[in-house]
Amino acid sequence: MPSGQDPHDPLALTHGMADLSQGVRLHYVSAGEGARTIVLVHGFPQTWWEWRRVMGPLVAAGYRVIAPDYRGAGHSSRPASGYDKWTVARDIHELLHEHLGIREPVVLVGHDIGLMVAYAYAQQFRDDVSHLVVVDAPLPGTGVFDRLRTDPRVWHFAFHGARDVAEMLVAGRERQYLQAFFAVRNSDPSAIDGSDFDVYVSAYSAPGAMRAGFELYRAFDADAEENRAALGRNGKLAVPVLAVGGAMSTSGALVEEMMREVAHRVTGFIVPGTAHWIPEENPQEFTAAVLAFLRGQDA
Repeated sequence: MPSGQDPHDPLALTHGMADLSQGVRLHYVSAGEGARTIVLVHGFPQTWWEWRRVMGPLVAAGYRVIAPDYRGAGHSSRPASGYDKWTVARDIHELLHEHLGIREPVVLVGHDIGLMVAYAYAQQFRDDVSHLVVVDAPLPGTGVFDRLRTDPRVWHFAFHGARDVAEMLVAGRERQYLQAFFAVRNSDPSAIDGSDFDVYVSAYSAPGAMRAGFELYRAFDADAEENRAALGRNGKLAVPVLAVGGAMSTSGALVEEMMREVAHRVTGFIVPGTAHWIPEENPQEFTAAVLAFLRGQDA
């Protein structure tokens, strides 16, 4: 894996491992020493590396930044179970509170699968989130998710859900599969290329890594049930939410509508020149939108 430093951004990164109470080890990367913390939760098939071009500007704006590999991804352990998003969110909460000693509410940013984890975190730990940023994915349990699930462009939901079959067909072909997976959802092939793409190929070629990734999709029905039940118990989220979509993404135009199903204070933003891989396709516009959102809410 590359050192973690963009050649144009000499950001000092610290890597760490946290042993959690459920026997899971989480890898995380941190940068900055700001009084406020932003937590970045990646998607599939990615790792913390998807935030490499975002972390520096956030640190420069005065934030401490934490980017974990959630269970099953990157350098974190790959247990056989626990891929429902509420469990994944509890892992990250334990990392922040018990391992890193972060007690103040955090700004939580989640992309793709990370959007689902971030929502589960915000619903479970309402007093521990000050702002929520969700990026380009459907949320199980919403009407938008149900509409998109039948769209042929999200065929991978069903494929990843076919236990053993998906593993059998992708085994030994991880590079080819990931190349196709990224390409069809990308507005700029150079955004994830060369050594950056190799980071993801290496991560998901590891034993059990693709299975763990597929299990995240196999948990969608459980996620939907939990999300609907939580909405019934707790009501909509009260924290300010920035709903970010890609200009050329299948779900991009629907993220704001979707979040209005589950949150009261929603601001929508479409990132120009992007499809699905927004933090890598246009990190400048994305980061500027996040910081403007935080400044506006703090004003």
